[in-house]
Amino acid sequence: MISVRKSNERGAANIGWLDSKHTFSFGHYHDPEFMGFGSLRVINEDWIEPGKGFDTHGHQDMEIVTYVIDGALEHKDDMHNGSVLRRGDVQRMTAGTGVRHSEFNHSNTEPVHLLQIWILPETASLEPGYEEKSYSDTDKTGQFRLLGSRDGRNGSVTIHQDMDLYATLLTAGSELVHTFDASRRGWLQVVSGDVSVNNERLSSGDGAALEDLTKVHLSATSDAEILLFDMG
Repeated sequence: MISVRKSNERGAANIGWLDSKHTFSFGHYHDPEFMGFGSLRVINEDWIEPGKGFDTHGHQDMEIVTYVIDGALEHKDDMHNGSVLRRGDVQRMTAGTGVRHSEFNHSNTEPVHLLQIWILPETASLEPGYEEKSYSDTDKTGQFRLLGSRDGRNGSVTIHQDMDLYATLLTAGSELVHTFDASRRGWLQVVSGDVSVNNERLSSGDGAALEDLTKVHLSATSDAEILLFDMG
C-alpha cells in the first residue's frame, strides 16, 4: 500500500528569513493524522535566507539528520563541533541527554536549502554524539546510496534506530527497484523532480508511506532526487 502525502498539503511556516514545509506535525503546525511514521518523526524542508539562521537552542532524545540540498549551512554545538555543510553533506547529531547548537546560512548572498530529519532513537538518554560525511552526486546516481544505518555500514553515518536511509539521483527515463525484507516498511521523500512509484506519480516535496510491499519500483519522468527510509 502506498499512502501519498502531497507537497501542498504539508504544514507551512514563513517568518521572513525562514520558509519551512513540514511533512509531519511540528512547532505550531499540528495534524493528528501526521504525527510521524514509525520512528520517523520530522521531515522539514527549509529555505534559510543569507546570513540568517537558528540561534543556539537545545534538543534531547532525538537523532537529527541534516541533508543539504543546495547552499552552505554553518553548524556549531556545545560538543565543540563546528563545520560548514554543503550539497552532498549529511550530518547526524545524537541529542541524547541533551545538546545545544546553532545553525546559520554561511553565505551572505545565497540561500541555503536543506532537509532536517528527526528520528526517535531506540534508547533514551544516549550520550550525545556527532557525525558528518559527504556523498557526491556520482555516488547516488542510478543507485540507492546508503547514507545512514544502525551499524554505520558501507560508509554511512550511524543512526541509533533500526533504519536505513538511502538517497538516489535518477535521470529522466531511468528506473530503480528497492526490495523490502519481510515485516519492514518505508517512507519515500521526493527532494526534486518527478517520479512514478509503483505507478503512483510523485513530484518535488511529495512523500509516501510504503507498507505491505515487497518491492518499490521507481521510474523517473524527469531528473529526480529521492530519499528512501527503510524501517523495521
